[in-house]
Amino acid sequence: MYEYELLNACVKLLRDMFQLQPGESIAITCDSGGDGQIVEATAQAAVILGAKPLVLKMAAARDCGKAGDIDMPMEALVNGIKGCDAWVEYNTKYIFYSTTYDRIVADPHNRPRYMNQNGVTPEMLIRNIGRVDNILLNKFIMAISEATYQAKHIRVTSPGGTEIEFDNEPGREFVVADGFVRPGEVKMFPGQISWSPNFESINGLIVVDGTINPPLGMLKSPIRFRVEEGWVKDVTGGADAKAFADWLQSYQDPNMYRVAHLAYGFGPNAQLNGDVVEDERVWGCTEWGFGNVGGILTSDIPEGLPAASHSDGICLNSSVWLDGLQVLDEGVVVGPTAEIVAYARALGK
Repeated sequence: MYEYELLNACVKLLRDMFQLQPGESIAITCDSGGDGQIVEATAQAAVILGAKPLVLKMAAARDCGKAGDIDMPMEALVNGIKGCDAWVEYNTKYIFYSTTYDRIVADPHNRPRYMNQNGVTPEMLIRNIGRVDNILLNKFIMAISEATYQAKHIRVTSPGGTEIEFDNEPGREFVVADGFVRPGEVKMFPGQISWSPNFESINGLIVVDGTINPPLGMLKSPIRFRVEEGWVKDVTGGADAKAFADWLQSYQDPNMYRVAHLAYGFGPNAQLNGDVVEDERVWGCTEWGFGNVGGILTSDIPEGLPAASHSDGICLNSSVWLDGLQVLDEGVVVGPTAEIVAYARALGK
């Protein structure tokens, strides 16, 4: 299904975004829970471009990140992937944030350039890469990322009840999914800007009303997180809140209660569907991570802040103020500059 459009999107992914060159090798990882069509199309695109694909398929781990370490063929994955020039990950139970991943990316001067596409489907790839002007999206993402990076104090609200404030950590780098993966870079699926603020400054209420992954996906009722100095103090709401609280508690790891990061969602065609990769890019949402903090989010703490696992929750239609200047109004870009607003309108938002 969609084999023509999918191959076109995969060629665009490797040629334009990875800038894959003839003779280079690319590792394509997947697991038994994923979509084989997208893996085959990516491998075909690599061959078309004169590159050398290496497809590594494994049994789906029982959980994601470090919680899945026990099931991963770690040495085989590390040795195979580190020997490649590039790596695209399609695993549904992600290698990302696992010990395997940490070993692969540990040396920024000797690692494959990487893009996280956990659980991406053909339709998602076609919609979010094949049919998006990635040059224009890059201009928008870079401009609003720089404006946010320069801010000292940030406030976020949402119609669902989010009311939270925090300070940026001076000098801590952002993870900018700008649509390009250059040598040595670790990138997420395009359409997102992620960062870890000063953890101790995070105070207020986060109300997740879209999805949360793992373990629940689409929510039937909102989950409310009361946060003090960067730590979740209680989780309240309905049945979904109880299920998530039980999931956190099951790890018996206090670091699972850390607010790990937040992100803007800026995927022009992204749809909320229960898949964490696309959900995080729904235009105008903020996404909040809990638990493990990867080193890519804490440039001042290269080893990151480990926890047993990691989960991401979506707050829809967010409003954001940077040092008192509003940039998002219930998901609509309203600042901080006329140029940024113009880019958003040109992207159809």
